[in-house]
Amino acid sequence: MKRTFIEALEHRRSYYDINSDSPIQDEEVIHIIREAVKYTPSSYNSQSTRIVLLLGEENQKLWDIVKRTLKARTSESSYAHAEAKINGSLACGHGTILFFEDLAIVHQLQADHPTYKENFPLWAQQGSAMHQYAIWTMLEDAGLGVSLQHYNPIIDAEVIRTWQLPESWMLIAQMPFGTPTGEPHAKEVDDVSNRIRIFR
Repeated sequence: MKRTFIEALEHRRSYYDINSDSPIQDEEVIHIIREAVKYTPSSYNSQSTRIVLLLGEENQKLWDIVKRTLKARTSESSYAHAEAKINGSLACGHGTILFFEDLAIVHQLQADHPTYKENFPLWAQQGSAMHQYAIWTMLEDAGLGVSLQHYNPIIDAEVIRTWQLPESWMLIAQMPFGTPTGEPHAKEVDDVSNRIRIFR
């Protein structure tokens, strides 16, 4: 049974216990991504968000890159902790979605609209966040467990080389997903009345 939009927002959580199975076909994952990219808004209709979907061996390549990069940059004890998290959670999934922003579009908007030049990088990040949230919520509503990771910028150059992506693409986030094998952690929510002001 499909949830209402509000129910889907309520149930969206970070799942770290996932496996490589999927309750839906890859084509349905692709359909979700395509629909989100098609209908998620962006400032000035820039449509600067770019998505890469990694499945199977391509997914494992990503997490091998992350581990190699961390091993070269961190202490032995720090790496052991990070490796355990990656091997026991993130790399266990069915796939990973990479979110990028095309800076060529951002820079062109800055040139075309100099009055708002400082804002376009911020607006691009906001657009990426909306894409992340839309895809995350839709995947979870389809029965997948999802989380959002940020190993950028230390993996950016190798990711661009490995999948031969345009140099103008800036990596924003990594979203591993798979069939949930456990419940998400409890989430504390502050009193929303402290976060909202209403004037009539």
